[in-house]
Amino acid sequence: MNRSLVVLAGLAAATLLQFAAAADRVSTAAGNAPHGGQLVSTCSHCHGQQGEGLAVSRFPRLAGQSAAYLAKQLGDYAAGTRDNAVMVSFAKAMSAQDMADIAAYYASLTAPTVTPDRTDAKLLDAGHKLASVGDTAAGIPACASCHGPDGRGQPPVFPYLAGQHAEYITAQLDAWREGARRNDSDAQMSSLARKLSATDIAAVSAYFAQLPPPKPQR
Repeated sequence: MNRSLVVLAGLAAATLLQFAAAADRVSTAAGNAPHGGQLVSTCSHCHGQQGEGLAVSRFPRLAGQSAAYLAKQLGDYAAGTRDNAVMVSFAKAMSAQDMADIAAYYASLTAPTVTPDRTDAKLLDAGHKLASVGDTAAGIPACASCHGPDGRGQPPVFPYLAGQHAEYITAQLDAWREGARRNDSDAQMSSLARKLSATDIAAVSAYFAQLPPPKPQR
């Protein structure tokens, strides 16, 4: 068998094991979406009226994201395992049920897609390659191994990336790479991000941003 295929198969197998382990640790508490909608007036200042986010300020798109994933992120902010001064302050004031309800609300939304600025075709091609097959020589598995084909996500653990703002994806990959973000399972993202160059990060960010987001992942 081709050595590259063997390496990729090994990376994929390791990813699947990490997926199974992480899934066991994600909360599946049921949320009340209508009640969550009553709690997000402050959230909408940054994340938009329909959860569309704000690219220029690196505020992520939340609409249609997995409720379990969103609830976990709120829990991580409250616990201090994910850092952001504003989000930590908000999350610490929430009950676990509030988090579940807000997550369920955003998971139920379908927000308009924001078309990114035109991007260099070579950069998009490079991003597509990293996303779909990875880089064997650099030990980088395909993003699709965890985030699904075309960045559609694999709930409840891995969020969708398709249609997410490039500015936010870049900021998060930089945070993983620099150690500012560390709330992933078994340091998987931290390890991977350190293998990515600035050009790699720009490429995958641009590639995912121009894809259509999936339907709500409740």
